[in-house]
Amino acid sequence: MPVELDLDLVIVSAAEMSAIETRLFEAGFPVAALMEKVAGRIARWIQHWLSQRLPQTPNPPHLGVLVGPGHNGGDALVVARELWFQGYPVSIYRPLEKAKPLTQAHFDYAQSLGIPVVETWQELQGCQVILDGLFGFGQTRPIAGKLADLITWVNQQPQQRLSIDIPSGIHTDTGEVLGVAFHADVTLCLGLWKRGLFQDAALDILGEVQRLDFDIPRADVVAVLGKSPKWQRITPDSARKALPLPRPRSTHKYRQGQLLLIAGSRQYAGAASLAALGARASGVGMVTLAVPESLQPLLNQQVPEALVLACPETPEGAIADLPSDCDLNRYDTIALGPGLTQQTPALLEAVLQVDAPLILDADGLNLLAAHADWNGGNANPTLGRSSPLILTPHPGEFRRLFPQLSSPHPGEAAQQAAQQSGALVVLKGARVVIASPDGSLTINPESTPALARGGSGDVLTGLMVGLVALGACQERAIAPLVSSAVWWHAQGALQAQQQRSVLGVDAWTLSQTLPFVLKGQI
Repeated sequence: MPVELDLDLVIVSAAEMSAIETRLFEAGFPVAALMEKVAGRIARWIQHWLSQRLPQTPNPPHLGVLVGPGHNGGDALVVARELWFQGYPVSIYRPLEKAKPLTQAHFDYAQSLGIPVVETWQELQGCQVILDGLFGFGQTRPIAGKLADLITWVNQQPQQRLSIDIPSGIHTDTGEVLGVAFHADVTLCLGLWKRGLFQDAALDILGEVQRLDFDIPRADVVAVLGKSPKWQRITPDSARKALPLPRPRSTHKYRQGQLLLIAGSRQYAGAASLAALGARASGVGMVTLAVPESLQPLLNQQVPEALVLACPETPEGAIADLPSDCDLNRYDTIALGPGLTQQTPALLEAVLQVDAPLILDADGLNLLAAHADWNGGNANPTLGRSSPLILTPHPGEFRRLFPQLSSPHPGEAAQQAAQQSGALVVLKGARVVIASPDGSLTINPESTPALARGGSGDVLTGLMVGLVALGACQERAIAPLVSSAVWWHAQGALQAQQQRSVLGVDAWTLSQTLPFVLKGQI
C-alpha cells in the first residue's frame, strides 16, 4: 500500500497512536499547537452538532465540561474556552486538583476569562450537554472512588453526553470497562480509529462514533504501522472496490463464477434455502445446490435458476453422499454446512481434497472441530490444503474449533486462530472480524442487532460463497471479497431495518434486500 493510504481505514492500538504522536512532536510540532488544533476542530463540530440537534432552542445550550488531569482534560478546556467565546454558557468541573502543566495553564486561563468553575458535580445538573474530558486513550487503571461516583451520577442524568477521543473508563485496545465508564451519546475519535471503538464490549457505551481528522502526515502513520497496517476497518469504498466490477460487456455465466453449496436436511430445510437466496443475491454466474433429494422440489421452486443436485439421504433426512456424477473439481468455490447436520463426516473429507476455495459454516465447522487431524488447527494448518480455507464461526463454534486459544477479545482471538490454522477466520459478533493467516485483521464497523435472527448467518454464507466464486474464477484476492460480503450483508440488514424496524428483519427479508444495497452505486 503506498503512502497515500486512506487514514479512515486505519485502526491503531494505544501504543501505536502514542508512537505516531511522538513522531509529530519530535519533528517539531509543539504539543500546545496540536492541542489547539484538535480542540478547535472539536469545538466547531460541537457547534454544528448543537445547531442540528437543538435548532429551536431560544438560548444557546449550557455545556458542562469534565476536566481530567492529562491532555484530554486540556483538550476539554480549550473546547470550553472556544465555545465560551462563541456565546455558549459553560461550566467547568475538575474533580482532581493535580494536572499536567499544559492542562493547568489552560485551566488558569479559563478562570481568568471568568468561565465558571463549579465545586460539585451536582451543579452541572442544569446543563443540556456534558462533555467528557476526564481521560483519553491509553487508560489502563480502573476508575474508582470519587471519580466512579461522578461518572455513575452523570450516566443517570438526562443530558446529552459527549466524549473526547474515547469514553473515560474504556480500555483503548480491548473496549473493556475499567470499573465504570462514561456512557456517551457521541464519541469524537481523534486522528485515527482506536481498537477499543470496534470491540463488542464497548458498543453500548460509545453511542454514535465520529472520527475527527487533524492532518496526521501519512508518512508518520506508515513509519509506525507499515505500508499495510495490520488492523483496518471496512469502508463503503473499500468494500465496493473489492467487488468484481464492472463486468465486461462480452461475458457469460461461466465467466462469472460457478459455486457449489452443500447444505440442508429434512430438519433444517430453510437453511439451504436461505443460503441459496444469499448466493443468488451475489450475482454469481451459476449456482449449484447439493441437498437431500426430498428437498429438491422446494429448492427448484424457490431458486429456479439454480441447478439442484438431489443427494441420497439418510433415514433421518440428511445428505448421505453426493451424487456419483458430481464433479467437485468443476466449481470455483464450495461452501459446506448450513443445515447439514453432522451425520456424514465423509462430505467434509471430500471437499477438503478439492483445489478451490472452501467455506465452512455451521455443521461444516462442527465436522471440522471433530476431524481427527484438526486439533485446533495446530497439527496440520488448513489440513494440507493449498487453496484458501474460510471459516465463519460464531463465538460458540469458535470455542469448539480453537479450545486452546486464551484471548477473550474477538480481534486478537481471530488473529491467533488464523495464524495458527492457516485459514481465513470470519468471527461473527456485533462487529464481525476477518482475520488472515498473515496477521492482518479487517473489522466491519457498521452493523445492527437486527441480524440477531436465525438464518441470518445462512444468508451470509450464500452471499460470501457467491462473491468468492466470482473472484476466484477471475483470480482475484479472496480476503477482500470476504470482507465485502460481510459489509454487504450488514448493509442489507441496515436497509431492511429502515423499512421494517430492528425487530422486522427476518432472514428471508434480508436476502431480498441484498440486491438493492448496491443500487445506484455501481
